[in-house]
Amino acid sequence: MATRKELIDALRARYSGAPPMEKTKILDEFVALTGYHRKHATRVLGGALPEKRPAGSRNRLYDEAVRQALLVLWEAGDRICGKRLKPLVPVLIDAMERHGHLSLDPQVKARLLQISAATIDRALSDARAGIDGQRRRRAGVGAAIRRSIPVRTFADWRDPPPGFLEVDMVEHCGGSKTDGDYVHTLVLTDIASGWTECVAMPVRNQSLVVEALIVAEDDLPFAMLGIDTDNDSAFMNQTVFDHCKTKGLEQTRSRAYRKNDQAWVEQKNGAIVRRLVGYGRLSGLAATHALAELYAASRLYVNFFQPSFKLKSKTRDGARVSKTYHPPATPCDRLLTSATISEEIKGKLREQFDELDPVFLLRDIRAAQRVLSDMASGQPPQTDGMASTMPDLSSFLHGLATAWKDGEVRPTHRTKPAAERWWRTRQDPFEHAWPIVEGWLADEPTTTAKELMDRLAGAVPDVYASKAQLRTLQRRIKAWRAEKAKDLILGKLRRSPASMEP
Repeated sequence: MATRKELIDALRARYSGAPPMEKTKILDEFVALTGYHRKHATRVLGGALPEKRPAGSRNRLYDEAVRQALLVLWEAGDRICGKRLKPLVPVLIDAMERHGHLSLDPQVKARLLQISAATIDRALSDARAGIDGQRRRRAGVGAAIRRSIPVRTFADWRDPPPGFLEVDMVEHCGGSKTDGDYVHTLVLTDIASGWTECVAMPVRNQSLVVEALIVAEDDLPFAMLGIDTDNDSAFMNQTVFDHCKTKGLEQTRSRAYRKNDQAWVEQKNGAIVRRLVGYGRLSGLAATHALAELYAASRLYVNFFQPSFKLKSKTRDGARVSKTYHPPATPCDRLLTSATISEEIKGKLREQFDELDPVFLLRDIRAAQRVLSDMASGQPPQTDGMASTMPDLSSFLHGLATAWKDGEVRPTHRTKPAAERWWRTRQDPFEHAWPIVEGWLADEPTTTAKELMDRLAGAVPDVYASKAQLRTLQRRIKAWRAEKAKDLILGKLRRSPASMEP
């Protein structure tokens, strides 16, 4: 810009005093050097330069008065955006002036009527940020990566071969989400077979997500071909993007706020993760290791011994949707019947299945759940982990026949015993009269509660005339007689040692 100004200053004097033919040559050279349009170059070289304004003398078109008036109009318009507020500004000004709510200076009013939507948003940006203390996030690297990853909906899967997995993350924060570092579970579900892998992570971090993907890939009996995630920043970042590109994985994402696009893994979040772990709060490395031990046993139990349904077809008749499912089968069974799985992998799966003991795995799951339940309730972790809570296999097997009698068998889902209630929620109606009633009972133990209520109504008619406290008195007398009966039965055993001394 400075070079152009110097060039203009140098050629202006030559151009104004040159003959017509010379002016044409000067103009040609100037257009070639600056790239200006020829008509604009003629005005620049032939016209007078505008006077420079002194520093600090610039007058802002939309000054503080305009901004304050705009704030009033924005609030009167129920805080709508600038594009909607611009056509409403003249309407609001006219209505508010007509009813005496506004009296604008003519210059301020003129500026408000010609203000643009973009300028409205800029003028109101500080006010909007002050409402919730947050500014709108700018689109950064994550947004660019998100745009580069294609979207895949629930209807786009068709019938993929094993290896395409939906990936999601479950936070173990103990209920509603709060700030803090809590243990997370990365869940990977194969679309074709339903094979599910769960990896425990101490915190939510993109580098840990990559490490969890590597761990899950090593545990899968088939090759990982692609992953489908939601729009979480833990997945939409350069680290995960580069990992998928290096490994040759097809990375896709769901639509924002459309959980049905990840229906396969969302179902496993509840049917596997929440069913095994529950909703307790877990944090720290100790809880991460305990959760990893649980998943080490449960991954084999779930994938080899837990049949699940798979949708076959879905038809819609008006508002009614009819679904047809394949017969229930375990993920291992679906892999064994898959035409894309090699015979070598199928042989390894059969060998692994023959070696697995479901009762042994279930015992390990219950022991790991007991450790996690203690951690979620705030108890200090055991130094030997699952070993201290591991029952003998034979006793565990015999206990399966009677486990139903104890109610909930999963330690992570057992409700905590409620604290014994010792407080009163209502004022005791016999707080002052009970010593008198107790004296009557001591003299006449066989007197009924109704007779004692009649005596109280005659003695204190202002309080007990309605006899509405009869049921309460009956309970108090019943408790008193039960206590006296214990004294009659136990005798000296209920006396204090001091009273038994000679």
